[in-house]
Amino acid sequence: MLESVAVVESDGEGTALLGTWQDDDTVFIVDAAVSGDRPGKIHRIDMSRGPAALPWSRHSTHAFGVAEGVALAAALGRLPRRLIVYGIEAEGFPHEEGLSASVTAAVEELARTLVEEVTGSASTPDPEADR
Repeated sequence: MLESVAVVESDGEGTALLGTWQDDDTVFIVDAAVSGDRPGKIHRIDMSRGPAALPWSRHSTHAFGVAEGVALAAALGRLPRRLIVYGIEAEGFPHEEGLSASVTAAVEELARTLVEEVTGSASTPDPEADR
């Protein structure tokens, strides 16, 4: 099952997302989140359930980040049929430092969650879940 999954790394430029997923039915996005919540918290937003603003601010050097790219795709009717956006609450963005322990743990947890969700071995998460 995972053989059919394409992992695409992006520099965070939101308009590029539209071309990245143009032929895909199901897309998962993982992004850093800055909402003021505790570092390492995993946010999950199911964009397939209707328009929703991502509850974290754009923290990108680009004029258009992931949140703006998703909003543009929604406005243009170009969202994949199923779009799940995960955000991991950042501890900060210090230059040239690694991830904090809480963010590293969240990344590892989310990796397991994504494998389960993609393979269908996970129970259906609450669409409003913030873990």
